[in-house]
Amino acid sequence: MKTKEEITANWLPRYTGVKAEEMSEYILLTNFNEYLHRFVAMTGGHIVDPNRSMPSAQGQGITMINFGMGSPNAATISDLLSIVQPKAILFLGKCGGLKQRTKVGDFIVPIGAIRGEGASDSYFPPEVPALPAFMLQRATSHIIRNRNHDYWTGTVYTTNRRVWEHDEKFKEYLRMTRAMAIDMETATLFSAGFHNRLHLGALLLVSDQPMTPEGVKTSESDAKVSSDFVGAHISIGIETLEEIKNQGLSVRHLKF
Repeated sequence: MKTKEEITANWLPRYTGVKAEEMSEYILLTNFNEYLHRFVAMTGGHIVDPNRSMPSAQGQGITMINFGMGSPNAATISDLLSIVQPKAILFLGKCGGLKQRTKVGDFIVPIGAIRGEGASDSYFPPEVPALPAFMLQRATSHIIRNRNHDYWTGTVYTTNRRVWEHDEKFKEYLRMTRAMAIDMETATLFSAGFHNRLHLGALLLVSDQPMTPEGVKTSESDAKVSSDFVGAHISIGIETLEEIKNQGLSVRHLKF
């Protein structure tokens, strides 16, 4: 295999269990198997192969892929999906709220991401911003407001560092960035997605408030987030892609 096309066509089913021609043109990305099971229950779909390293589910004309946690996996799924060239990809991620005004259960529709993870440097020089497909963020915003809910917008800081909540120096740096939230995938997805000519956006769910000791995520608090907010997170994602699909909306806002 010499070309990127040959490699990604071969590797996509090895990772996800789905061949390129069987992949939907409308894709939800997640980090959690719980999201796959809830997606299947909501859509009447099915999980393709739970033993794959990036298991996927099909339902209601949408494919959901659990690509795992962290920027290397985010870069990998972006590269693999380049062989499919879907019409729309929406990342349903969890994030830590960095502002006191953000509460657990809030939604964030990021307008950009700060590239603190390093993986995106393989795609663009450091000065190139990590931006989503605008029309995807617009469609997501529209669906949320139609439900009479509100959301935050702003930037998300993406890091490769998982355990940092004890580090006051790093937390002071985060305050200086003025970022609304922190996660481990969004900047990589935006950068690698744009590099691969993918139409990719994100809807983030605030799952903890890690800037204070009492706000750090625990098993108990994460279980409550799952029971109270994950269902709405997934249903907004499904409805967003269905609106784009049914109205024939184009999310390609730039010439690559």
